[in-house]
This record gives sequence, C-alpha cells and structure tokens, in this order.
Amino acid sequence: MIALTAAFLLTVDKFAILEDPQAQLSCNFSVLVGCSTNLGSWQGAILGFPNPLIGLMAWTVVITIGAAILAGARFAGWFWIALNVGVTGALAFVIWLMAQSFFVLDVLCPWCMVTWTVTIPMFLAVTLHNLTAGNLPAAPRVRRLASVAYSWIIVITIVCYLIAAVIAQVEMDFLNRL
Repeated sequence: MIALTAAFLLTVDKFAILEDPQAQLSCNFSVLVGCSTNLGSWQGAILGFPNPLIGLMAWTVVITIGAAILAGARFAGWFWIALNVGVTGALAFVIWLMAQSFFVLDVLCPWCMVTWTVTIPMFLAVTLHNLTAGNLPAAPRVRRLASVAYSWIIVITIVCYLIAAVIAQVEMDFLNRL
C-alpha cells in the first residue's frame, strides 16, 4: 500500500505539472529533494508515459497477490517464477532510476525513494522464497543459503539501503549541500 500511495501521489503531482508548469508540488522540499526534476525528465516517462502509471498498475497487482496469499491462496510454481521475473524487472528498473537520480538528475525524488525502498525487500522476499521452495532451479546448498538469508531479510534490506545511501552521498555530496 505504501508504494501504491507513492505512485498515486507522483501521478497527482504529474497532473499538477501538466496543468501548471510552475505548480508547487507536495514532493518538492529543496533543490536536493523533490520530484519536479524527475517527473519533467525523459527518465520520468521512459516508455512514453509517466512512470508513476507503471507503479499504479504494478503495485495493484502486488497488493492483490499479497491479499490472495493472506486469504490462503496457493500459487503454482510457474506463477511464482512469473512473479519473480516481474519483481526482477522492477528491481532492474529501480536500480536504473536510482542511477539516473544520483548520477544524471542530481536530485532525490521522495516518492520515488518510497518505491525504491519497497521494491528492494519485495525482490529479496520473492527470490529467496522461490529459491527455498524450489520454484527456481538451484543446488541444495544455494537453497539452504536462501533459507538462512530469508530469515535475515530485514538486515539484508537495510544493508542495501545503506549501500544506496553511500552511493548517493558520494555522488551527490548531499550532506555538504544541505
């Protein structure tokens, strides 16, 4: 729900920019933290339409799958593999968007960062589940490692966040620009 809300807010802000290019957006906090630059760039519409629309569709699917699992649904192995392909694509897209923010646009989009922070653990959870459950082909040793890693998913996620923060700081010199 958090990432869907972020995608919704980004979409609302995109509409605001389309209506009034000088609009003050809810996500603009400073020259370093804001979404106007991202939304107005070609990177903000990589497929020819605003990226937040991808989020609105994708996060709705993820929420539906989560609700089905909570309701007791069991999915076939092929479904889990398809989901893994989807979340791997999402992670690749997020990493690319992060790189664009850090190295090209030189700004941190707060609602984008919300999406990033949800995509990373989602990828880890789905991939480690698939390795542990045998949905993805892997040697027994890899399955055992995935099972152990699954119990450390929060720590692994935090390490991923720290790596991203260090890269952002090194590239953007964020702290000295505050």
